[in-house]
Amino acid sequence: MAIYRILTESEPSLREKARPVPKITPNIHKLLDNMADTMYNAKGVGLAAPQIGVGKRVIIADIGEGLHELINPVIVSQSVEEEYEVEGCLSVPERLGDVCRAVSVVLEGQNREGEALRIEAEGYLARVFQHETDHLDGLLFLDRADEVFLRTDVEDMDGGEL
Repeated sequence: MAIYRILTESEPSLREKARPVPKITPNIHKLLDNMADTMYNAKGVGLAAPQIGVGKRVIIADIGEGLHELINPVIVSQSVEEEYEVEGCLSVPERLGDVCRAVSVVLEGQNREGEALRIEAEGYLARVFQHETDHLDGLLFLDRADEVFLRTDVEDMDGGEL
């Protein structure tokens, strides 16, 4: 497998809308595998294909409960209830932001075998899915944050634990 370079916010391609995957091929399987290697290597919990320079609608996430792979994911519903939490991003390594997101979401898409997939998520996983699907539409958490601050400022406030 391969570890890709994660693009940072200055890369114009992060602001482009990703294209749907028309057909799941061995190259898509390889992309999923390499995205997972890249995410785990960077100690992240989610990654979207545009973050590694691939303009396809593919995301992965693992909040410690196992790897989720979604091809052509769409949020089909979300809760009215929202909450603010601090978010970070592998593509914005030096900053964090206070972002309001739906508490729960339902995603539909395909798995690596091309089978229809429907996931109901709440809490942290719902937040990660919303964050990663934003990447597919050219959005960064910075676009949704009410307040953005340096990661070092937060580490100074709470003794380094995030």
